[in-house]
Amino acid sequence: MKRQLKNILTGIHPIHAQGNLDVSVNEIVFDSRQAKLGNVFVAIEGFANDGHDYIASVIENGCEIIVSQKIVPVLEHVTLLVVEDTSEALGIMASNFYNNPSQQLALVGITGTNGKTTTVTLLHNLFTQLGHKTGLISTVVNKVGTLEIPSTHTTPNPVELNKLLSEMVENQCEYCFMEVSSHAIVQKRIAGLKFEGAAFSNITHDHLDYHKTFKAYIGAKKAFFDQLDKDAFALTNVDDKNGNVMLQNTKATKYSYALKTPADFKAKVIENLFSGLVLNIDGTELWSRLIGDFNAYNLLLAYGISQLLQQDKLEVLSVLSNLESVEGRFQYMRSDSGIIAIVDYAHTPDALENVLKTIANIRTKNETVFTITGCGGDRDKAKRPIMAKIACELSDKVIITSDNPRTENPSTIIEEMMAGVEGQHFNKTLSIEDRAQAIKTACVMAEKGDIILIAGKGHEKYQDINGVKHDFDDLKTVTETFLKLNK
Repeated sequence: MKRQLKNILTGIHPIHAQGNLDVSVNEIVFDSRQAKLGNVFVAIEGFANDGHDYIASVIENGCEIIVSQKIVPVLEHVTLLVVEDTSEALGIMASNFYNNPSQQLALVGITGTNGKTTTVTLLHNLFTQLGHKTGLISTVVNKVGTLEIPSTHTTPNPVELNKLLSEMVENQCEYCFMEVSSHAIVQKRIAGLKFEGAAFSNITHDHLDYHKTFKAYIGAKKAFFDQLDKDAFALTNVDDKNGNVMLQNTKATKYSYALKTPADFKAKVIENLFSGLVLNIDGTELWSRLIGDFNAYNLLLAYGISQLLQQDKLEVLSVLSNLESVEGRFQYMRSDSGIIAIVDYAHTPDALENVLKTIANIRTKNETVFTITGCGGDRDKAKRPIMAKIACELSDKVIITSDNPRTENPSTIIEEMMAGVEGQHFNKTLSIEDRAQAIKTACVMAEKGDIILIAGKGHEKYQDINGVKHDFDDLKTVTETFLKLNK
């Protein structure tokens, strides 16, 4: 694929330009290692590295088109464009390069701390079963119709994102549902995209290693809504105290959803069992295989978006009632001996509390609830003692273990979590660094009817240790342990 440079600069307003704009472009890149003759190199000021430091070396390697935030010395034959914000320019240029695919389908983005993956997956499955060819961009997997493409980030970089959207357009997808992370908003990975609508699920303590303050984290989410067009919709959870904050400056048409507060889209939980939920959504009763109040919100959000996209209410509710849970989100299994295991991605204080409160609402109180939890390395350290405290307060037995330690010492992470364990909970708390051993220990200790929650990794099939991703799957580990114990 080739494009003329002048054509992919539509919407870009350089503050300085030199060189020839009437040249062909093979690719847009922001990794200096990929910069070569025929490519545009966009210098991005990243979290760890500054692309401007590599401009001289990419020119040496033959790259002749540079987009920069600084006027830098270049050779006569090199085209240099200086813009105010290269991150924003990258998104706009990538969109232009792929013929602005987000304008050719209905793109809906969902942001929030928890519930994004479940909701976009529900929406993809819902619209597919309603007969629409649909795309999905999520933490777990990306899909063009039913074709699966591995996912590396919650929200891909602008070039990958627009390429993926263009593939959806080529395959005649009518809709795309995507997770929009706070990192992606701040890093302007969604610049240049046209959204049909945006939705907010909730916001809780997370990613403060990146955003530094909760106010900045809220501001990142809000920025998504601030940039919506007036013909888009903005749907927010008004049961969350920051739900209305998202809508304060948006030009989009505003809508709300809630379980507890007056809203445009309402639901009520009638029954909450391990077998599923019975809900009343906008006056119609619905049974779902999904479990817990948090999934009631996810189902209601999916329903609300379907209505704003003009889908038939009764058809939507009929399909929603048959949809299964998303991989690694309250994934439930029972051993032959009657022990229940639940694998869930809950890796924030709020998510862990929601899952444990869901279990508390369903349990009979005659069983023991075991919680296995950890915290990732090189991430928000402030939540570590909070996670342990919540686990202890809402469980009968707790095992603090390793998650993805990354470059940190896992024993140090566990010690920082253990600081949140209060004296009265010491006797019911263990620390086992080896995650597989932690799961096996809980399975051995548990008796018929007991419940084991394995929290934090969900769908992930690896453990990140010192930059190496080792094969590890919570669900597989607990399944294999149950099989061995049942022999």
